[in-house]
Amino acid sequence: MALSKRGAKLDLEEGTPEYAVVHAILDTREKLQITQTELARRTGIDQGDISKLERGTRNPSLKLLKRLANGLGMELKIDFVPLENSELAKRASLDEENEESRGRLN
Repeated sequence: MALSKRGAKLDLEEGTPEYAVVHAILDTREKLQITQTELARRTGIDQGDISKLERGTRNPSLKLLKRLANGLGMELKIDFVPLENSELAKRASLDEENEESRGRLN
């Protein structure tokens, strides 16, 4: 699913970290009622780069994300969470089931 803000269609898949970052920046900036130009002034980041970030065409560094969070009056928080539906998790689950089945057969 593409993210759409103010008529601009972004090619970001919902649920991805990129989608979450873009959404967080856009939503916070809109809540604060500040323009990209004002955010650029607060952060020292070029307005064009902020536009690219909000369109999902630029991948920000951790340093840039910290500057954006600070300029938005926020704290940057990054979480590592278990992958519930990942291929690795599915294989691990299947391996556990196979081990249990073998144990019952012996």
